[in-house]
Amino acid sequence: MSVDTEWARNAGALQQLWAQAWGQMLQAYKPVDVGALAAGLQPLQPVSLSPEKLAQLQQEYLDGMRELWGRNWGGAAPEGSSDRRFAAESWSNNPVSAFTVAAYELQARTLRAMTQAVQADEKTRERIRFSVEQYLAASAPSNFLAFNVEAQRKALETRGESLAQGMANLLKDIQQGHISMTDESQFEVGRNVATTEGAVVYQNELFQLIEYKPLTAKVHERPFLMVPPCINKYYILDLQPDNSLIRYAVQQGQRTFVVSWRNPDMTLADKTWDDYIEDAVIEAIRTVKAITGAPQINTLGFCVGGTMLANALAVLAARGDDSVASSTFLTTLIDFTETGVLDVFIDENFVRLRELQMGQGGLMKGQDLASTFSFLRPNDLVWNYVVGNYLKGETPPAFDLLYWNCDSTNLPGPYYAWYLRNFYLENRLVQPGGVTVCGEEIDLAQVKLPVYIYGSREDHIVPIGGAYASTQVLPGKKRFVMGASGHIAGVINPPAKKKRSHWLREDGKFPSTVDAWIKGASEHPGSWWEDWAAWLKGHAGKQIAAPKSFGKAPRYKPLEPAPGSYVRQKA
Repeated sequence: MSVDTEWARNAGALQQLWAQAWGQMLQAYKPVDVGALAAGLQPLQPVSLSPEKLAQLQQEYLDGMRELWGRNWGGAAPEGSSDRRFAAESWSNNPVSAFTVAAYELQARTLRAMTQAVQADEKTRERIRFSVEQYLAASAPSNFLAFNVEAQRKALETRGESLAQGMANLLKDIQQGHISMTDESQFEVGRNVATTEGAVVYQNELFQLIEYKPLTAKVHERPFLMVPPCINKYYILDLQPDNSLIRYAVQQGQRTFVVSWRNPDMTLADKTWDDYIEDAVIEAIRTVKAITGAPQINTLGFCVGGTMLANALAVLAARGDDSVASSTFLTTLIDFTETGVLDVFIDENFVRLRELQMGQGGLMKGQDLASTFSFLRPNDLVWNYVVGNYLKGETPPAFDLLYWNCDSTNLPGPYYAWYLRNFYLENRLVQPGGVTVCGEEIDLAQVKLPVYIYGSREDHIVPIGGAYASTQVLPGKKRFVMGASGHIAGVINPPAKKKRSHWLREDGKFPSTVDAWIKGASEHPGSWWEDWAAWLKGHAGKQIAAPKSFGKAPRYKPLEPAPGSYVRQKA
């Protein structure tokens, strides 16, 4: 039987199967009877696909498959794929693997074209696109030993040792509860990460306050408090001596304090957003003032820590308290209009479900949070390690940032659910009086202190437009800087590395969009840290003799050396 005859026989069946499969996928997004949903969840929006467009895409797919079946795969090696997963020559030199990759890429092109053709509201379209990308990442031929020629070759070269080691790696990762992204045995908190010298000078059930030992004979009279995100551990700011933002601040003569969050267990399962603002952020501000005797301090908030700091500043402003002289916000959302890829998850149904699950008590598990963030970049942060660890039996290289990334933290359920509704879903923080925190109606127009705002150009968690939006709602004197790279690598960029660029605009103008701001900005090679250090120095006051001891007896005596015990707690 000829290829043409066989193709004609199977084309109709294949087309029917394709239409059925796509129809089942769209079925999941069709509207449902709201009366049948528990707790009054909202109906989903209708989804459809033009029959004509579907037929066109089906025909293009069939034509593509026919061309692949008719190609001579035993001849000269085809041109290699532009996808780095299949870039090695072994993929194109092996006829079976080359065909598999070509078929996969045809399927990927077709599915992406179909998602573009879906007729639905934009949020539903984004969800379908996200789901399709997750499917394509998971179904890549590189993820399967039967197709991965590089893994097969390594198994032959090692006489099966790579497969045995891969199985051992898999069992180890199952036991520890997450995929190994780095050789975690090479790191230990307090030994070779989080090593800047200091002491815990205060603690309560939510946080420890670390004071760092001065590295200069004199320090600025106005102390400096850093508030990292409680969704991660603080030592992203203190990985190694040569890339530690904490150590850098100390070297600039800043008397530096850092909040180290406790990793919540069930004893903290009822803690709320208000608890974290009043009993942690504001309490840390009060404590730094009490230890140093300074009437005002400077502050920094990173990511969610910046959102919490903005809340605390608004609460203090409502109370007529000017304890904070200036604030730095690093990759922080205050206006949640533009939330990037995370927006795909957030709607009334998702938030209501979280409120039902944990709004009155419980924990948002750290591993669930970590998995969510990893699957935002599935090829880089999931399947890359599946292939290396399990199919090839490799041990990933030691990398401090990825060690930190795997050191997950829990969140109290009430805190998490409140944050989702009031900020991610309803964007109430930028509405004057839109939200009440710690008994105070929040109005960011009253937060009139000078601020330094940083955003990363390729950030997928806090998009650059979302970071820039803070310039439109904070009324004080502002400085905005855009750095290269993403959410973490853009922030952790010490000057000595001489890597990446940053962008500044010196005319003092803050147009309504970041794109308009960029048009008037100029590029500067290297890190933004030095620009920030000069700005902070301008708000830090005169220099005084550095303290000879930690804390302030008798109430704030050192409790234990940095990095303290809270940061060592595992989720």
